[in-house]
Amino acid sequence: MAERVELRHNTVVKMTGGHQPGDDSRTRDLVARSILENGPSTAAVLGERLGLTPAGIRRHLDLLVADGVLEARDPRASSIRGRGRPSKVFVMSDKGRETFEHSYDDLAVAALKFMSAQSGEHLVNAFAQSRADDIERKASVAIAKRSHKVDALATFLSDQGYAASVTEKPMGEELCQHHCPIAHVAAEFPQLCEAETEALSKVLGTHVQRLATIAHGDGVCTTFIPKINQSKKSNRDGKVRA
Repeated sequence: MAERVELRHNTVVKMTGGHQPGDDSRTRDLVARSILENGPSTAAVLGERLGLTPAGIRRHLDLLVADGVLEARDPRASSIRGRGRPSKVFVMSDKGRETFEHSYDDLAVAALKFMSAQSGEHLVNAFAQSRADDIERKASVAIAKRSHKVDALATFLSDQGYAASVTEKPMGEELCQHHCPIAHVAAEFPQLCEAETEALSKVLGTHVQRLATIAHGDGVCTTFIPKINQSKKSNRDGKVRA
């Protein structure tokens, strides 16, 4: 399985916990950054990725969990293989995401709630569509001259703060957004995610399927993109509808 990573979101995590300064703090920054950019990871994977010993990586993970930057979760049932106790998966918490460049805007949530209460849900939907239209317009320009549209879209999204990557799958590709600048807002107003997904579909010119979102508690926003030629053939056969 090949993975192509397009990362342009290069801010540094500034941890506020009261633990050891210096090299330990910088290493914890690297651990948190690795999870932000690569998604939920086990201690073994993180240790191999960063060249840390099992004891070293677990110490940093324990401190990050204690500080509320990371959360330890049980792995999904579909990912458990073999015997023995499954390894915990570490994911970025809401607090951890807020330490990065794009903090969540509580004022935006309050404004949209007020808009919905005073003027009706249709204005919130109109705002979601306007934002999606802006994404579609800018992304279309960014990928217009690129040969591989999904890679180009990942680069564009990374430039917008989504820390996006592309993973090849047997029947297509998965576009993963490891960071979401509007996760708190989208948790309250899911129409933002729905409109964004439709915008991605329009930009790529094919049906896409949103499999997971950070706003709904998943570690990564994941969008499945079928192979373009196969998607078009299925549409002609009436087996897939956008």
